[in-house]
Amino acid sequence: MTEDATQPLIGHLIELRTRLLRCIICILLVLICLLYFSNDIYHIVANPLISQLPQGSSMIATDIAAPFFTPIKLTAIVAIFISIPYVLYQVWGFIAPALYQHEKRLVMPLIVSSTVLFYMGIAFAYFVVFPLAFYFFIHTAPVDVAINTDITKYLDFVMTLFIVFGFAFEVPVAIILLCWTGVTTPKNLRKKRPYIIVGVFAVAMFVTPPDVFSQILLAIPICLLFEIGTFFARFYRPRTADIKDNEDDSESNKTE
Repeated sequence: MTEDATQPLIGHLIELRTRLLRCIICILLVLICLLYFSNDIYHIVANPLISQLPQGSSMIATDIAAPFFTPIKLTAIVAIFISIPYVLYQVWGFIAPALYQHEKRLVMPLIVSSTVLFYMGIAFAYFVVFPLAFYFFIHTAPVDVAINTDITKYLDFVMTLFIVFGFAFEVPVAIILLCWTGVTTPKNLRKKRPYIIVGVFAVAMFVTPPDVFSQILLAIPICLLFEIGTFFARFYRPRTADIKDNEDDSESNKTE
C-alpha cells in the first residue's frame, strides 16, 4: 500500500476515534448529571412491579452491595439511552461523506425514525407490557408463596424487555434498508407475509416472558410495523440501481 493510499485511511481512523470519544464524553456527562437521581430512577423503573405487589410485600436485595450498585447500573443504561440521538448524529457525520446527495436525503429520515421507534418500543414495554405481565405473574402465584423480587434480577429482566421491544420496533427501518440495498423487495415481502407472521410469533415466544400476554403484545406491534415498513419501502429505490445510473452518467460524460 502506497503512502498516498494510507493517508485517507488514517484520516478516517482519526475521525472515527474523535467521534467515538465524543459519544463517550456525552454518555459520561449525562451519567454525571443523573447520578444524584439514581434511586429515583430505579423507583420509576420498578414502579410497575411495586404497584402490583401484595400488601406487605417489597423488593429485596440479596447482595450487600446491590442497593448501591444496581441503581447506578440502571442510571448508566439510562444515560446511554438518552445519548442515542447524539450517538446517531455522530454516526451520521461519519458516513454522510460516503453517500450521494439523494442518499443523504433518504438516510437522514431513517436515522431520526429509528431513534423515535426505539423510544416508542421502550415506552410500549413500560406502559403496556409491564403492567399486564406483572399482574399475570403475581396473581397466578400460589397463595402460600411470598413475592419478594431481588432488585438486581428485576433490573436484568426489565432491561432485557426494554432492549427486545426497542429493537423490535426498528422493523420498519430494517425492512426499508433491506429493500434499499437490494436484498429483497416489498413485493417479495408481501408474498411471504404468512410465513413472516408465523416467524414473528415464534420469535416472540422465545424472547418474552412465558406468558401469552407478553408474546401477543410483542408479536402484534411487529406485524403492524412490518406492514408499515413494506409500505414505505416502496418509496426507496434500490441503491444498486442508483449506483448503476451514476456509472452510466459518468461513462456518457466521458464519451462526450
